[in-house]
Amino acid sequence: MRVVHLFGIASMPVLKVLIVTALGSFLALDGVNVLGADARKHINQLVFYVLNPALIGGNLAKTITFESILLLWFMPVNILITFIVGSALGWILIKITATPQHLKGLVLGCCAAGNMGNMPLIIVPALCKETGSPFGPPHVCEAYGLAYASLSLAIGAVYLWSYVYNMMRILANGDANIKDTQEISKEDLLPSKECPDSAEFTIPLLHPATESDRIVQSLSWRQLWDKIKQCIGMISKKLNLKAIFAPSTTGAIVGFIVGAVPQIRNLLVGANAPLHVLEDSASFVGDAAIPIVTLIVGGNLLKGLKVSGVRLSLILGILAVRYVLLPLVGIVTVKNAVRFGLVSSTDPLYQFILLLQFAVPPAMNIGTMTQLFGTGQNECSVILLWTYGLASVSLTLWSTLFLWMVT
Repeated sequence: MRVVHLFGIASMPVLKVLIVTALGSFLALDGVNVLGADARKHINQLVFYVLNPALIGGNLAKTITFESILLLWFMPVNILITFIVGSALGWILIKITATPQHLKGLVLGCCAAGNMGNMPLIIVPALCKETGSPFGPPHVCEAYGLAYASLSLAIGAVYLWSYVYNMMRILANGDANIKDTQEISKEDLLPSKECPDSAEFTIPLLHPATESDRIVQSLSWRQLWDKIKQCIGMISKKLNLKAIFAPSTTGAIVGFIVGAVPQIRNLLVGANAPLHVLEDSASFVGDAAIPIVTLIVGGNLLKGLKVSGVRLSLILGILAVRYVLLPLVGIVTVKNAVRFGLVSSTDPLYQFILLLQFAVPPAMNIGTMTQLFGTGQNECSVILLWTYGLASVSLTLWSTLFLWMVT
């Protein structure tokens, strides 16, 4: 009976997500056109720049303290494990299915990057509100659950735009590089004009007293600094640091600072805080993020119904990686982390979040990356449609097992 009860608790949040997602798909239909392509684009910008940062910053500020930061150190490691193991499994899938070159980055991205933010942000609060939830009083569970999910979103965004983005970019350009190897000109083999070569650095620094005045004067410290900045700018562009430090990440940093510094926390957090209206306003704005994001997910998935041509073996392989193999790896990882004292055994909600990070569908931003690289957009729509369509079944089953394990 206990398993049946846990299954009922686990299924309700997923059903709520499914209903709101279906509503988003309905609103995006051509005949309705409330959430058309242009509308979704503008609402996405609102979520990206305003709602998500407010949600993340507000929740972290209320629940995170310096002591809790020390207790949550394992979450970045846990998410990194999901990315690395997912990449390895994705690479095996590519070899088994002989994936075409232009789809290799898409397959690896879908296997490596899970929806670390939006899905936990939707599922955990709904789970806390269910009658008989094993995570304690609903208001306490929701506050800490949102904080854990917000931290998951911020960390996942950093890994997504640093690791997965560059992996997909390299693979997207790999085919073009192979084709153009015979057309490389002599000028392409010369040192970049934007970055100084090693001689410009080493000659003045290693032999300052023996070089001629002409060489010393040609490379002043100011010129050296300018060239260093140019190189840093090029590296920043290649690694897409602007995306890494997205508004959501900035909101997480602000939330950490407010929560961890007692003086700032006493000013902003709590009913008696002099400036509590600022934190209340951020929470008020952030509360709108969850339902709006769910509607947009439904609208974006509609495109997958209009596209065909993706091999069934690829879809089944990605489903197996994300919904069978990764959750099993997650159980082993989190159980051993608890066993060796890396994760507290007295916080079942935190353990549940760590386990859930292994069972979520692919990140929606994978679709954005395929658009940036101009390859695999249609195939990505089909893959996301299947993975999110079956997520209702998979998340319900795995959530039931996770609830049973942690309680």
